[in-house]
Amino acid sequence: MQLLKERIIKDGFVGEGNILKVDSFLNHQIDVELLSEIGKEFFKLFKKQKIDKILTIEASGIAIGSFVAKEFGVPLVFAKKTESRNLDKETFESKVFSYTKSKEYIIRVSKKYLKEDENVLIIDDFLAMGKAALGLIDIVKQSNSNLSGVGIVIEKGFQPGGKKLRELGINLKSLAVIDSLDGEVKFR
Repeated sequence: MQLLKERIIKDGFVGEGNILKVDSFLNHQIDVELLSEIGKEFFKLFKKQKIDKILTIEASGIAIGSFVAKEFGVPLVFAKKTESRNLDKETFESKVFSYTKSKEYIIRVSKKYLKEDENVLIIDDFLAMGKAALGLIDIVKQSNSNLSGVGIVIEKGFQPGGKKLRELGINLKSLAVIDSLDGEVKFR
């Protein structure tokens, strides 16, 4: 997606630990016009798939997933990283290690919101090691739903997550794949 690549070059930068910082427009401060275009692009990429739900993980995936859900006219469900008293007791759970935060989480989705035989599209902001995507895929499997695909805004192609998902036969679509962050961002 050319618009996204241009924005990454213009406003993104590489931080400590080879982390691509795009928080000025994607995952802290949000450019809603850009997210609207991202939602439309994911709709184009997955419109031939039957989609009943969009699934993401809090917090960065929620805004992106909302725009995708709007395009498909379906609900957005997000996995929670923290336990709370207002979360249903009956949940699907999976362990996820966050590359960015170097921390393991148990993600949870209420069993009320993912039903057997629903068609689920997973959406997330980044794909590096693939742990978040695999955790969400695990939750889809636990719910006996059907995985329609995984949509990623920015894939770090030099890390193994994308390769791992493709080897598993996952219908993975990434809007921008970065092959290198050494000094400058290089796209595939």
